[in-house]
Order: sequence, then C-alpha cells, then structure tokens
Amino acid sequence: MAFQILLNFFMAFVWMFLSVSFTSQSFIIGYLLGLLVIFAFRRFFSSRFYLMRVTAVINLFFLFLKELILANISVLKTILRPKLDFQPGIFAFPTELKSDWEITLLANLITLTPGTLVMDVSYDNKMLYVHAIDIPDADQAIKEIRNSFEKAIMEVSR
Repeated sequence: MAFQILLNFFMAFVWMFLSVSFTSQSFIIGYLLGLLVIFAFRRFFSSRFYLMRVTAVINLFFLFLKELILANISVLKTILRPKLDFQPGIFAFPTELKSDWEITLLANLITLTPGTLVMDVSYDNKMLYVHAIDIPDADQAIKEIRNSFEKAIMEVSR
C-alpha cells in the first residue's frame, strides 16, 4: 500500500514537471491521472488497490464514531434509570485476528467505547476478556463485536 501511495505522489510530481506548472491544481490533476494509471495496472501489484484500504479505514472510523455515540446513549440510559438494574459481567471474546496490531486495535476500540473494557488478552492472542457494564446476553455481545469491529479491522488489514 505504501508503495502505491508513493508511486502516485511521484506520478503527480512528474506530471507537474512535464506540464511546467507548479500549482496545486496541476498536482491534483497529476495525482488523479496517477490514480487512474495505478488502477489500470493494479494486477501487477502484490497488494490490493490502496484506495480500497483507505476507504476501509474511513469506514472503520465512522463505525467507531457510531458505536461510540450508541454506547454513550446506552450508558446514559443505564445511569439515569431510577432503579439500577443492570447486569455487569465479564465474557471471553474469541478473536480471529492474528497480528499484534490488529488485536491491539480491537482491544482499544472496545475499551474506548463506554461501558466496555478489555481486561486481558490470552497468551496465545486468541481470547480477549471483556468487562461490560450491562450484559444480559454474552453471546449477543460477542456477535455484535465480531460483526462490527472485528469485521472492519479485517477489511483494513487483509
């Protein structure tokens, strides 16, 4: 991915030098032309087209914002109830992620959403132990994390 981005910037600068116009407009035109060239020759690169990964990162960011807002509302509803009848608990989340940075990102995303906290990661990096402030069904919580954060991280990394 980094090679494709650098190649695209290089093509944009080459376009600026060939057109003898050193403006931002010329750079943007060169960048877009370079983007088309890289897209046309994407089968010659070992990794997938880098704009797909960039859009996956943007989708992950907006997914996190959505989950952050929903978790804040959920915690606020739990706190503002006249009778505190929530069920805190700890559950084990089996993860399919392999690399350390993927697991760290997942743990941080879970911890940054209010109401949940990753307490520990197993030695083989296959299990995350998560504390939730209100968890009536652990299987449902596992399914939600797997279908949201873990799936989005896999789209970014693979």
